[in-house]
Amino acid sequence: MSAADLPAAPAPDPIREPWESLHRQRLGSSLGIWIFLGSEAMLFGGLIMAVVANRALHPQAFAAAGHETDVVLGTLNTAILLTSSLTMAIASEAAQAELRRTALRGFALTLLLGLAFLAVKGFEYHKDITERLVPGPGFPLPDPASQIFFGFYWGMTALHALHMTAGLGVVGWLGWQAWTRRRALRSPAYEVVALYWHLVDIVWVFLYPLFYLGGRS
Repeated sequence: MSAADLPAAPAPDPIREPWESLHRQRLGSSLGIWIFLGSEAMLFGGLIMAVVANRALHPQAFAAAGHETDVVLGTLNTAILLTSSLTMAIASEAAQAELRRTALRGFALTLLLGLAFLAVKGFEYHKDITERLVPGPGFPLPDPASQIFFGFYWGMTALHALHMTAGLGVVGWLGWQAWTRRRALRSPAYEVVALYWHLVDIVWVFLYPLFYLGGRS
């Protein structure tokens, strides 16, 4: 263990009002985030079921539309997000163990990977727009049901990107607080943001086969 990984210098008390102990605060934080994650799972779960139902109604149109998405970029982004889940897990565990340098490196890598995901997605969006794969006039596929596929594609991947952007903001903020020692590393906030980040990654794991692999099976 290097000197930088020794327990960090004293930081503000992680216990917040109205909690009487860090254990109770952690339990309350866990309950709150799991309720929130449950609502997010229902949101994306409902949208995913809608895609599955429409795919059953229009199998050929959805297969043709799915073939138009960029599987290389989709696979790259999947690898990026899975790696970011690993770095976030390392950062969260290091924070609880008060290994400051390891935690900071984990948060920094997670932040960079999240930004890389959004950059790749932005490039893919530009490519899709250039190829006119946007529902409306000039859409290149003949079957109107293919526009339903891309309506889901744009709406759900954009919603996911918004969640990713929010997660990046929180990761950056908490990482800065850890770096400046404004928040104790044992704070439940680091566990909460890790759970949120993992949910965002899990959602993408469902979106990837839904939009990138369906037309290629």
